[in-house]
Amino acid sequence: MPAGKALPRRREPQRTCVGCREVQGKRSLIRVVRGPDGIRVDQSGKLPGRGAYLHDQRSCWEKALKGSLARALRAELDEAARAALTEYMMILSDEQNG
Repeated sequence: MPAGKALPRRREPQRTCVGCREVQGKRSLIRVVRGPDGIRVDQSGKLPGRGAYLHDQRSCWEKALKGSLARALRAELDEAARAALTEYMMILSDEQNG
């Protein structure tokens, strides 16, 4: 490769937060997945199943748990899944990422 030529940067995939509907880069959002073993938070972003994305803000999670998350995952949130997601939500900040 000739000297001085930089490789083009790969574009980061864009995803929409199901809580606030804001579009951002995939890596800056948290993935929730409906997989073979139920609905859970996907820390790696690579678990198999249908996924939905949320910001790391409690306000987005509160809005999503009212119905948009279940719609995005095309599944009903049972009590166990809702409790696990609510528990995860409690460790998130109340502030917006400006």
